Amino acid sequence: MSIRKLYLDEAPGERRGVVTLDGQPERLFIERYDDIAVQQAGAWVVGRVCKIERVLNSAFIDLGEGPDAILPLTGEAQGVAEGAWLEVEVVSAARGEKGAVARLRGTGEGPVRLLAAAPHMGSRLLACAEGAAIIGGAVARDAADIAENDALSISYTLSGGGRLFIEPTQALVAIDVDLAAATGDSRKATVRANQEAIATAARLLRLKGLGGLVAIDLAGKGHDGPTFSALAKTVFAPDGAGVSIGPISKFGVFELSLPRTGRPVSERLLAADGQPSTATVALRLLRAIERAAGPGQRVEAACAPEVAQIAQRLAPRLEERIGARFVIRAEGFAHRTEVRVAAQ
Repeated sequence: MSIRKLYLDEAPGERRGVVTLDGQPERLFIERYDDIAVQQAGAWVVGRVCKIERVLNSAFIDLGEGPDAILPLTGEAQGVAEGAWLEVEVVSAARGEKGAVARLRGTGEGPVRLLAAAPHMGSRLLACAEGAAIIGGAVARDAADIAENDALSISYTLSGGGRLFIEPTQALVAIDVDLAAATGDSRKATVRANQEAIATAARLLRLKGLGGLVAIDLAGKGHDGPTFSALAKTVFAPDGAGVSIGPISKFGVFELSLPRTGRPVSERLLAADGQPSTATVALRLLRAIERAAGPGQRVEAACAPEVAQIAQRLAPRLEERIGARFVIRAEGFAHRTEVRVAAQ
């Protein structure tokens, strides 16, 4: 029986929620100081139809802040007109250059405004493991740090010695199962590795916040399609009714389609250059200062100017937790990811 545990890390300017599955991170939820309330999944908003694209079968909804949301013109939404006021629910946050996806709740009256905020982090966690206790404190912070690291990794070790590689592209998420280091009977090792890879991929895709078309290049050939499909139905069940499982091709590629439920974790944490964003570095710096601030100690931190700008803006929130026992200085580091933290 699988066991899920819940963790909530409260830090200056950021809240991170983690769900673990049998001790491994399965989901990572992130809330930040600069999140726009009307853009969050679960928010109810009065918006205005600013544009209709019949070719795309979509309406674009002005939510007041951030990019326009996309409303698929299906069901009752087929009859909406440009300029109309609507009550909508954000079902998926914006990702990449695409706006949030909304669902029609009914007609509305202006102005554009937030009717109900997205569910609290605690509610989102409990939805993954109803009745479970939510763990906080230092244990939760460690769990969130581990989850971040796993979510941003590309390569993962399988128990039999093989490896799993996950790389998202514009078209799909590509997953490769590599048995180069696997040991034991080759046929049995291949079957075990593929089974573990499918289960591991399901967990990691949820952790990374990835959806859409997924192609898993299984190891070996002559795969037992029905057995792997049955396994996929079980391990992808937590992703809901939107999961579609395809056959295994003659080239050994297992295709699936998963619902997109939010913004990928990599977009939340990384900048366009693939390195931690300025905000991510600043928030990590504040956590490092808090960790270094032992009883009666003063902490000095240094970082790039753009990182210092955000960290100093959030400094009052850290003062509420540890007092005014730290200083953040801007220095001419070569890259924004460089920081220095020292306790005195």
